[in-house]
Amino acid sequence: MNITLRQLHVFQSVAGTRNFSRTGDAVGLTQPAVSRCITELEAQMGLKLLNRTTREVTLTDAGQRLAARLPRVLEELETTLLDVRELATERRGRVRVASSPTLSANLMPDCIAQAHSALPGLELVLLDRIQTAVLASVLSGEVDFGVVIDPGEREALACETILTEPFCLACPPGHRLARKRQVRWADLQGEALVLLDHESGSRRLIDRALAEHSVQCTVAQEVGHPTTIFRMLDAGLGISVIPTLAIPPEGLPQLAVRPLLPRINREIMLVHRRNRALSPVAQAAWDLVRDVAAQQASSPPSPRA
Repeated sequence: MNITLRQLHVFQSVAGTRNFSRTGDAVGLTQPAVSRCITELEAQMGLKLLNRTTREVTLTDAGQRLAARLPRVLEELETTLLDVRELATERRGRVRVASSPTLSANLMPDCIAQAHSALPGLELVLLDRIQTAVLASVLSGEVDFGVVIDPGEREALACETILTEPFCLACPPGHRLARKRQVRWADLQGEALVLLDHESGSRRLIDRALAEHSVQCTVAQEVGHPTTIFRMLDAGLGISVIPTLAIPPEGLPQLAVRPLLPRINREIMLVHRRNRALSPVAQAAWDLVRDVAAQQASSPPSPRA
């Protein structure tokens, strides 16, 4: 049966008023519209609910039975719909977020701290993983969403860019390139590089940039975390191309950091599985991470001489 809530509400009103005109005034319909609702309801149920004459409206036996039970059914339905609608503003619960190491270290701590203060009912649980593992956990449904570098392949993902940042050069202060205010990609020709490994979302972008500028270098070391890169540069093992976000808030006092030109950016993205809607509490966490990233974008770390 294709019965609508409006038809039931109209019938309930007619059963109480026994008058189509008064029902129309009560529910905001014209008298013909009230009559049409009753006719459609009777057609769907396959029986008469009302006896109608020019002088009076009375309930049939079926109409009396429906009228007796309908108020409780409608009240229960309304209560159920209100309970479900409240989920739209629910901001309590656990949200699992996977993030690659650089983002875990330099973006997510502020997100977790702000969640504690702004959304005290939200528990933000961070899984710190390499990017390939982050994407796998998103696609498997292990986490609600991930924070990653542009993954390139997006067919199975819903993505939102929250931050765009350039790559820069980090080198020992005595290196020849440290004397430049700005460094061009071509200036890296022949240098020994210490780079993030291919598990990082940034490495694909760095390799592409070097190839686009016909720069040939020796990759002296490949590591999984920027902190390891900084220690190797301190030890004189080469120079590096790093994302700006990898620079800690206190800077790199033992190293020189210079802009790389032409500017090549990487995109930081929030990702979740396509065609799987976020719960309201997960959406609140998603929005919070986006807002914190916007705050960081407005006050990026300053390169050190």
